[in-house]
Amino acid sequence: MLEIRPSAQRGVANFGWLHSQHSFSFGSYYDPQHVGFSDLLVINEDHVRQGRGFDTHGHRDMEIFSYVLEGALEHKDSMGTGSVIRPGDVQMMSAGTGVRHSEYNASREEPVHFLQIWIVPNRKGVTPRYQQQHFDAADKRGRLRLIISPDGAEGSLSVHQDARVYAGLFDGAEQQRFTLPAERFAYVHVARGALTVNGQRLSVGDGMRLRNEQPIDFSAGDDAEVLLFDLRPVELPLY
Repeated sequence: MLEIRPSAQRGVANFGWLHSQHSFSFGSYYDPQHVGFSDLLVINEDHVRQGRGFDTHGHRDMEIFSYVLEGALEHKDSMGTGSVIRPGDVQMMSAGTGVRHSEYNASREEPVHFLQIWIVPNRKGVTPRYQQQHFDAADKRGRLRLIISPDGAEGSLSVHQDARVYAGLFDGAEQQRFTLPAERFAYVHVARGALTVNGQRLSVGDGMRLRNEQPIDFSAGDDAEVLLFDLRPVELPLY
């Protein structure tokens, strides 16, 4: 069974320096029909103006990753980490017992466009950690590349949850058939462009819930960049 979450129905927050669209309930936006899916709690698409950003703030017991589409995002945290994240980079922060961090547009000239995604962990009170890895476009071209997994398989980043995240680039005749393990859910988010998933046309910002859907076919991309979440077969996050 599949269910489409149209981009136009997402929540919106506009603070001038920040324009954010929420696939799931977040902040002042609440929709009881969209409060997460399986262990996936947040997908926010953020555009941050030059030289602006999120001041230092805290998190606990959450797996938070950023996926930059355009520009450069500067990260600093209470673990002593300082880094700049650019397109192709994936940043994963396990908040665990508590961490404080800031996220700023690293440029005074160009906006930054990125996805911030939260996954509920399978255990609380872990030691906070930071990971960052670059995944070349060639590794994602016409295929789904594993970028996040429970055990860091294939050079992916580790997450404290039974969840796997794949990123792919599809254009023209490029296509892939993906088979989920038995009795798993999946969520697809189109980060850029458009493509067809199991016969349904999705455009930038659209999402799709898939429950026990086999197989999942990706095709007919139009400069598409897509994320696939392989998730436990539970409806809502528990946190």
